[in-house]
Amino acid sequence: MKKKHVLFIADEIQVGLARTGKMFACDWEDIEPDMLILGKALGGGVFPISCVVANRNILGVFNPGSHGSTFGGNPLACAVSLAALDVLIDENLAARSLELGEYLKDKLTRIQSPVIKEVRGRGLFIGMELTEAARPYCEKLKQAGLLCKETHETVIRFAPPLTISKEDLETGDWSY
Repeated sequence: MKKKHVLFIADEIQVGLARTGKMFACDWEDIEPDMLILGKALGGGVFPISCVVANRNILGVFNPGSHGSTFGGNPLACAVSLAALDVLIDENLAARSLELGEYLKDKLTRIQSPVIKEVRGRGLFIGMELTEAARPYCEKLKQAGLLCKETHETVIRFAPPLTISKEDLETGDWSY
């Protein structure tokens, strides 16, 4: 904000909270956003919650009561998110995501197929770019018990749970 008088807002809803092998994906670039948006993992897979994190200089532009939310401040969701954050920290899930992500990325990279263009990602957030539509492959993987998602038409996104074991990563047939 200081240089150009604009806010840098990091949307970490999908990639934050240890998913990429660091607590926040923006940590990879060694930058500190003015505002951080969190969700998904914040609820620990138990309760939907999201939040906006910023300092008082930024959020202080809102007068108390001037901005509301139907479900804002839900005590159960807040308790769940505090417990989820404790687990992320106590079980060092960022380091675990980094280690298992490198293992999975290496495993995916070793697949020899003319359909695979590139394997990329950080931590347990990995994309496999194909030379053709990814959806049929995602559907076959789902039938085999492996959940993944096609993105941008030709990319298969793998985002296994941060608590997955190395053994569970081994059970899937990643050659589809």
